[in-house]
Amino acid sequence: MSQPITITKEDIFQQVKLSCKIPELVEQIVSRKIILAAAEEAGIKVETEELQKGADLLRLTNKLTSADDTWKWLEKHGLSIDDFEQIVYTNIIIGKLSQHFFADKIEPYFFENQLNYAGVVMYEVVLDDEDLALELFYAIKEGEMSFYDVAHQYIQDVELQRKGGYLGVLRRQDLKGEISAAVFAAKPPQVIKPIITSKGVNLIFVEEIIEPKLDDKLRQQILSDLVLIWMKEQFNQVAINLDFA
Repeated sequence: MSQPITITKEDIFQQVKLSCKIPELVEQIVSRKIILAAAEEAGIKVETEELQKGADLLRLTNKLTSADDTWKWLEKHGLSIDDFEQIVYTNIIIGKLSQHFFADKIEPYFFENQLNYAGVVMYEVVLDDEDLALELFYAIKEGEMSFYDVAHQYIQDVELQRKGGYLGVLRRQDLKGEISAAVFAAKPPQVIKPIITSKGVNLIFVEEIIEPKLDDKLRQQILSDLVLIWMKEQFNQVAINLDFA
């Protein structure tokens, strides 16, 4: 029988270094410190009732339906009850700080940047041969073939082939600049003339342009975007000293 293996804190830290995860973890640590400092400066507090609701939500999110499930989860992640409460507290602080700083900026930001939140329903086939792509483009335009026929014949990925090249609903930021410009200038339903990118020759069918609506989901997305912009600004102003002694 093999001998038991003991893992120490030093082993874990060494693995973090060997996995090249330190920059990622440093960013998370700095983010948390910036948020907690900003919340304290703004006088943001967390009430006991909020902590309880936050704890319930965290348990629900992680499917911890019993006390035993919770203890096993804490043990698995090397967490104490205090650590669990710190996670809950930080989550609540992030939400309250976001609302405090940016709740009244969501609508102005949306109206200034609403083109960035437009969506497109699109299908794509990536080819290696520009001449072939043009031939297929004109064949589709003339009604000699359907885009689905082209996708079924030329897409190698089985799942994507079954979906006819369907990529879902995408936003401008999800697309390369040259594709984004052509896609959002289209008049759906429309097949776009092939576009050459680093992936190959892109043959695209634009089914629908979805105009953005400032609903609850988009409000939350804009709030997250505003927080990220703010965090980047804070990072640029912070001197980070790594002390591994």
